[in-house]
Formats: sequence, structure tokens, C-alpha cells
Amino acid sequence: MHPLAFCCEPENDLFSILSPGTDSLLDDPGQALEKPLAGLLVLADNYPDGALGVEWDVLVKASLKGLRVYVEFPASIPDLDIGEVREACWERGVVTTSFFQPELGEMSILDLHKFSFVPVEVRDPLISTARVAGLDRAVYGLPEDSHPLLFKHPQLEMLVGTTKLSNFAIGRYSPTAAWGHIWRRIIGWLTRGELLPDLAWTPKVRPTYARDQDLPRDAELRALERGIDWFTDSGLLGGDGGKSGLMEGYGSLINPDGNQAMNRGLRADCMGEGAGALSLGRAVRDDHPGAGISASIIDYIFNGPVFAQGPRRDPGSPSYGLISWGASPPADSIYYGDDNARCLLGMIEAAAMLGSGRWNEGILRCILANFRTTGSRGFRGWRLEEKDLRERGWLHYHRRRITLFAPHYEAYLWACYLWAFRETGFRPFYTRARRAIGLTMEAYPDGWKWTNGIAQERARMLLPLAWLVRVSDRPAHREWLRTMGEEVVALQDRSGALREELGGPGMGSYGPPRSNEDYGKHEATLLQENGDPICDMLYTTNFAFLGLHEAAAATGDELFGRAEDELAEFLCRVQTRSEDHPELDGAWYRAFDFRRWDYWGSNADAGWGVWSIESGWTQGWIVSVLGLRRLGTSLWDLSGGTGIGKNFDALLGAMLPGQAGSS
Repeated sequence: MHPLAFCCEPENDLFSILSPGTDSLLDDPGQALEKPLAGLLVLADNYPDGALGVEWDVLVKASLKGLRVYVEFPASIPDLDIGEVREACWERGVVTTSFFQPELGEMSILDLHKFSFVPVEVRDPLISTARVAGLDRAVYGLPEDSHPLLFKHPQLEMLVGTTKLSNFAIGRYSPTAAWGHIWRRIIGWLTRGELLPDLAWTPKVRPTYARDQDLPRDAELRALERGIDWFTDSGLLGGDGGKSGLMEGYGSLINPDGNQAMNRGLRADCMGEGAGALSLGRAVRDDHPGAGISASIIDYIFNGPVFAQGPRRDPGSPSYGLISWGASPPADSIYYGDDNARCLLGMIEAAAMLGSGRWNEGILRCILANFRTTGSRGFRGWRLEEKDLRERGWLHYHRRRITLFAPHYEAYLWACYLWAFRETGFRPFYTRARRAIGLTMEAYPDGWKWTNGIAQERARMLLPLAWLVRVSDRPAHREWLRTMGEEVVALQDRSGALREELGGPGMGSYGPPRSNEDYGKHEATLLQENGDPICDMLYTTNFAFLGLHEAAAATGDELFGRAEDELAEFLCRVQTRSEDHPELDGAWYRAFDFRRWDYWGSNADAGWGVWSIESGWTQGWIVSVLGLRRLGTSLWDLSGGTGIGKNFDALLGAMLPGQAGSS
């Protein structure tokens, strides 16, 4: 006979993973009194819809008889006051005793994602829940506002979980290995050490390959195809093949059923980048539907009701040609230069891949719109707003002498200007981009501002530096590119992962939380301190992949090619695999812990946490580079000779009067 009995549905995670046999299932707890058992588990089948009604008289008798009991999510507890069910959002689990050592020490952090619990006051809980900062440990300790998640009943031989701890597989509790340790210790306590199982289960969303697993010869092709298919399987295209755009992605919060909510917002940057990736469906097969979807998305950007309409279509408006960041009313529009740049690069990629020139005017108009709001030193600043443009006019911004040594915001516009210089011969594109790049490299490293970390700033610089070598192959330009490449590669783990790194104090925008209360209040990095084995597929790895690819193509330098190959292998390994959640299969989450080999990080970012997926930034560029590798080309080479400069002088005369003929 198995030493444990269960009161639960047979589909319960713990029961199905332990597989003790159906004779271990009881219809009611009273049956346990008649069996020679070590322990009884009463599990919450109706979670989270309602707390469990428990036959406490039976369980008290069982406890007094020497039968150890675990019960979870109860509606009442003998001799203890219990509050109304609460729903947690930013709260995490924190180990608060030595019960789970040596695997999990005190202050170890667990994530149950979005969960419900019943509040109760007890001393010395085994696991608590609270809003805490940190990666693996609660670095600021446990705040006063905390509640037990697991505790020993003060009078009975009983463990009580105030939430459904047995929902660990369906609810995708994290990190995965920690929950195996937790249940091993709970079961060990119930059976007085008679049973110490090593729980093994296949996570509902997991990396495609293990760290040291041999990859199939066509691993990149499989990753490319699945990455493109994710766009159509994700539900983000709204069922009309991109005719009403592409939605942003999936939020980081995981519900008790394991599902994640769509981020249904429409953003031009995500749509442009997604269109670029989808156009590479032809790298998989000639009849791939990605090409048609890509074209529909770009048509929506330029001709739909939001992004390029209103003042953006008025030649007399200072925002003429710009593409709004989000779907806000024209008067409230915001124009991030970086977001416009990434949208442009994706559309340039798609136009080249599809062999279409029908968006040439819109692309060139947007490049000129950003250029004429870029200052004399080649910097545009982090963003402009419609109301300020109306008040000051574009010429005010074109004459500014500002600097902003933050490649996250500036670098990809420089890449666009260098590309446009090649296509049009308009030399100011080159001179302003070159001036800004030179000033930025002179300011490195102490003068650089960083957004979520310094690693992403370095990664962003690779693309414009590679394209600067393309248009002006000078020793100084190669040296800059090599310097930045060495900095990026220095963070590469043997697995191919690129470790995140924080920059100097006082220079960052979104560092780690500075207190428990600060956790989840704003954008944030994924790590708590330098050395944490975390990589970021939203802000660093994706852009490093593109930059290394273009740098290798521009220079033939083995440094870039080797690092790109290792990074490509890593990305093939950590691409999501899920049979239970097809909408999440074939994607890349923002965070990955390459030591645990699990999706994990400090989930402090208010909008784009560990388990978020961006259709643009992340999916767009990883898929694009895999596609370019498949085709044996670079974005620079693919997108040459577009004919985009055919009507350039007329457009230049309208948008930058007096500068026609400057080529």
C-alpha cells in the first residue's frame, strides 16, 4: 500500500505526477482512519473559485491518531481566525525557515504568479507571501505586510497551505526545480522520511532543448519555422491575416490555469518588426502565408486609421511623415525615434523580401520626418510629442545641439540614416549619423546612460557601427565596432547566452528595485546585481543577435561570426515548447536563467516582465536573423537597391526646403 492517501480529483498535479495508484484516492477523509497510512493530503479541487470546505472533526481525529495531514486553501482552520480570500498579483513566495534546506535556504524566492490565498495569522510559517525584491533571495528581507502560504498547525500534526500549492504544474509555478524540492520536503514530513520522492514532470511551457542536448542538423530551420508560425498561432493577428494590424504580445502574468493574457495594444514598432519577420516565411517555403500577412500589416500602418493619419499626412504639419507610437488620438501622439526606427527597419526588410516598392514613399517620408527632428549633432532625444511639435515646429528640433549618449534611444535611427544615405546619396544623412556615433564612442563608457542595463546599450551600438563600416570602411570605424563587439562577447556564457549587466551608478533609468515597496512600480531590469545568470531577450539578446550578424557580414571578423553562431544555438535551445499552450509555442520569453536552464528572473518590471512576449522587439528580430542566416545574407545586403530614392528630391524639397541637391 502507498503510504499516502489523497482526497482530490485524479487530474491534480501532485497526484498525477506521483502516480500512487487509484487505490490511494479517497472519496472522503474519514476513510483514512481505516487504513494504515503515513499521511493524508486534502487538496483544493475548486481552486481558485472557492476555498475548500473541510471536515475538520475527521482531520483532527486523524491527527490525534498520529496520521499526518496536509490540507490546502481551506475555508476555515480550527483554533485560528481566517480572513476572506485574497488575490495576489505582485506578491511572491518566500521561504522563511530551514524546513526546505539544503536546496532552498531562508529568504529563497518562489513565484506562484497570479494566485489566491486565505489570510491567517500564525507564527513561524514555512513559506510566506509578500511583495519582495530580489532575484533568488528577498534581498531586503520580509516586510511586515506578509502572510503565511504554508505553516505547521500549532496544535495538530498538520501542514496547512493557504493557497493551492499542488497547482504547481498547471499554474506553472517558478522556478520549476524549486517546486520539486518543496513537495519532496512536504511528502517527507508527511511520511516521517519514509518517502522522499524526486518529482519529475514536463513543464507546460519549457525550453525546446536541454543545455547539453545534441541539436538536430536542421535546428535553426525548425526554430525559424516555429518562430514565424507563432505569429499566426498566437491569436495576435485578430483573425484577419494582419488587415487590422498585429497586437503587441503577451503579458508576464500567468493565471492559475496556466494561461497568459494577451496584450492587445497596437504599436507601430511591433507591427513593423513583426512584418519584417513574417516576410521571411519565404525562407522556409515559397508558398508560406507570412508574405501576404506581412504586406497587410504594413498597409495597415500606412493606410489604417491610426499611425500615419491626421497630422502625419499633412505636408504642413511638423509631424508630417512620422508614425505614432501607439493608437492614441493625434493630439496626444508620441513619437519615439527608436520605435520609428525599428518599425522602419522591419518594413525595409519586408519590402526587400517581398520585392515591393509600394511603401517606398512612406518609408522615406518617415526617415526624413525623423531626420528633420534630429539635432545638429545627430541626436534626437528619447521622444517628441505632438503638442510640442505643434508649438515649436520641426526646425527647432533640427537646430538643437543636444546629445544623448543612450544607444537604446538613438542608435537605430543612425542605422536608418546610414541606410538611407546609401540609397539616396543625401550626405547629411551620413554626416549627422557619423557625428553622433563618434561623440557616443568618445563618451564610452563613463558618459553612457543606460536604460535597463549597460549590456543593451552595447548591443544596440553594433548595428549602426556595422553599417558605418559599410558606407565608410575606415580603420577608426572598424576599431569602434571591434571594441563594442568585444564588450558584448565578454558577457557570453559557454551556453551562448549573453549575461545582463548593470551600468554605472546614477546613469541608469530602470535598475533593480531599491526596496520591497519599489518592486513592480515601474520598468526594471531582470537582475538584482551584476553576475546574476540572466539574459534578456527583449532588450539585449535580440538586438545583439542582429548586430553580431550585421557586423560579421560587414567585416568577416571571426569574433562576430563565432559569437553569432553560439547565440543562434542558444536561441534555438530556449525557444518555448508547449503542447498545452499552442499560443505560446515557438516564442521567446523576455528572461532566461542560463544556470537554472529555466525561464526566471526578477519579475519587477511593471509592464514587460520575465514571462512576457513581444511580437516586435523579441520575436521580430530573433526570427528575422534566423531567416537571414537561412538565406545566407544580411539585412544590409538584402535591402540594397530598393529604388527608394527615385522621388527623393521632391520629397526632400517639401520636408527640408533648401537642402535639395545636398547629395
